[in-house]
Amino acid sequence: MLRTLGGYLIEFIGNLDAQSPQLLGSLTGTVNIEKEGASAHCLQSLVMERFGQDTWNKISSLPGVQESFMTYMVYDDKLTLSLVQEACSLLDVSAEVFLKLFGEHFFLFCKKAGYDTMLRTLGGNLIEFIGNLDALHSYLALSYQEMNAPSFRVEMSDDAKMLLHYYSDRKGLYHIVPGIIEAVARDFFHSKVTMTVVNQTDEDKRTGKKEHVVFLVQQTNQTSSTRGQDLSFHREEELLRSMRVRSATFAQTKSSWDLIRAVVLSEKDGVHCTFTPCYPDKMWVEERAFCNAFPFHMVFDGNLKVKQMGVKIQKFLPSLHARDATMDQNFTILHPQVTFTIDSIMKFINSQFVLKSCKDKNTKLQLRGQMLWMESLGCMLYLCSPKLRSLQELQEVGLHLADLAQHDVTRDLVLLNQQRLAEMELTNQLERKKEELRILSQHLETEKEKTETLLYAMLPRHIANQLKDGRSVKAGEFEVCTILFSDVVTFTSICAACEPIHIVHMLNSMYSKFDRLTSIHDIYKVETIGDAYMVVGGVPLPTKSHAHRVANFALGMRLAAREVYNPVTGKPIQIRVGLHTGPVLAGVVGEKMPRYCLFGDSVNTASRMESHGVPDHIHLSTSTYRALKDAGFNIQERGQIEVKGKGQMTTYFLMGNLLVSEDSIMGREGGQTCLYKDDLYVQSETESDSELDERTVTVRKDSCHEGGLGPDLSQLQPMAPFAWDISLPFETNKHRYNTSTSSFPSRLCALF
Repeated sequence: MLRTLGGYLIEFIGNLDAQSPQLLGSLTGTVNIEKEGASAHCLQSLVMERFGQDTWNKISSLPGVQESFMTYMVYDDKLTLSLVQEACSLLDVSAEVFLKLFGEHFFLFCKKAGYDTMLRTLGGNLIEFIGNLDALHSYLALSYQEMNAPSFRVEMSDDAKMLLHYYSDRKGLYHIVPGIIEAVARDFFHSKVTMTVVNQTDEDKRTGKKEHVVFLVQQTNQTSSTRGQDLSFHREEELLRSMRVRSATFAQTKSSWDLIRAVVLSEKDGVHCTFTPCYPDKMWVEERAFCNAFPFHMVFDGNLKVKQMGVKIQKFLPSLHARDATMDQNFTILHPQVTFTIDSIMKFINSQFVLKSCKDKNTKLQLRGQMLWMESLGCMLYLCSPKLRSLQELQEVGLHLADLAQHDVTRDLVLLNQQRLAEMELTNQLERKKEELRILSQHLETEKEKTETLLYAMLPRHIANQLKDGRSVKAGEFEVCTILFSDVVTFTSICAACEPIHIVHMLNSMYSKFDRLTSIHDIYKVETIGDAYMVVGGVPLPTKSHAHRVANFALGMRLAAREVYNPVTGKPIQIRVGLHTGPVLAGVVGEKMPRYCLFGDSVNTASRMESHGVPDHIHLSTSTYRALKDAGFNIQERGQIEVKGKGQMTTYFLMGNLLVSEDSIMGREGGQTCLYKDDLYVQSETESDSELDERTVTVRKDSCHEGGLGPDLSQLQPMAPFAWDISLPFETNKHRYNTSTSSFPSRLCALF
């Protein structure tokens, strides 16, 4: 920064005092203005506020569309157009309607982003506001170099109609303009504007922004009785206050008539309305002083021939000294993008002109300023200064701050913008870090979900949540439940006759099918060890249909086992299944690899039913038979058998379910959503875990009966069918062997 103060020591010292306030200002910082990426942000805000998060999720699912947008990143126009097209398709509205709505929302979005004060100061009426939009865009372009803003021009026709000319590089987006202008008129100038397209052409006389749309603007003041009364009241208060001030100021120095006249003129802004400029008879400025005071000005005639120039423009562009030097030979017009002719310049005389030197390829000088037509001389005055964004550009052009006039605000602007660009870069870095953290947070949440899924596969959900919260889980007694054991017939012989990997593949296939059935019938898988598979119904959440669920699950196991083949013989395997109904004690055992285990004689009896069973049969104890006998199941009595440790027992075989099809038992019927009546009653999800434990883990004897009805269902709220969130422990792919998703060791935590 200090190097740019001057090319010589005298210039350097001379500019120290002049630039002290700006140096201090660059240290204190400037206000952030977000621009790049604003369109994408605004579109996202519009869809989310007006149409909901789900609609935006569908739009953002497009290829190449990210979930969030960086403030200072420039996005391809194709992305914006694809977002608009997808929004119109989803909302079933025309592009014209949606773009106009987008224009209205964009104005509100800019106000919320901090542009409110800046926009309000552009003009005192709608014409002045539109006329200064290009100047605002030019200012913002100093900080946002890649910003490609449209251009606006207001023209008053012979019949006093206002025509708005809109120029843009982006075709098909002109419907945004009515939405923005109507919102501006309504909010800033309390008027209603109606805009209609008069003409739409491709501009041939422009070097860019080919699309040219002409709008007819009809403006009417809004009338509202309530609002009018409020404004009238405030005007009266302001008038009275103004009269008191004026009377105190002029009472002693002016006559009564002068006093009244001063008050009336102050209320009506009469000083400005009656002002008439006074011009001198001759110019009291020397030619040398003028060229030094405006070192970058130029004067050229109708043929673009250079007539006069400032001292600094002579220094950097000596080619202008040639006798027949013309403007179009030495410069090109960057803004507005028109051809370099007097007619084109006169057409945009109220716009800010940016010229770029093209004669000397080594010179990157750009000039920005105002065109003034001097009718008496037939010449155009271009009063300008270098267009610079930063101190780096100042050095690249070969300029110093001493080359700029003392009154030229470019000196201040360069220093302030230098600090602003540094702040923008810092903000951009912070946004990138924020986006990285957001992505990492999403990945962390995904891994957390995987961990919880694995945890819920090992333990019941509400018990797992208690352990995650660091609370101890008390063991609970269940008065009645149904326990199932199964094993593979001749499993030992199979293991002796084939490779271990074949055993793993066989068990993996079989257990994957069994695990799917546990979710269908909503029963809890306790453990597997070797070829043994253990489940329970009515634990950890009591249900009156526990026996029916386990019985249907057993029927499904038998059907599923027929789809798994013996690796030795190639025939379907056979399983033995045993069921028993009775009381158990359940609780979490162990700190490392904790398991939810069942204890009690009922576990031992269920295991005996399996070991004393018959291949491809489902063996029932007497208690399970009593729970199923009137429920539509096909049951055959086996008679009395000697059971190890139990003596003589009357047992039964479950042959099938007469009321439910095999497809329903296997979960193949899409329309079958509820097999059990008590699926309509589950615990409320909003209740605390402690209340859930009290009701589900402790079952009182007086609430149960021979069939084990469980808790009073009338006290429970009707909810959607409950299902354990237990993911399949294996991933199956028909092109390769099944692989386990869990490498945890397992052991059968049951007391026989």
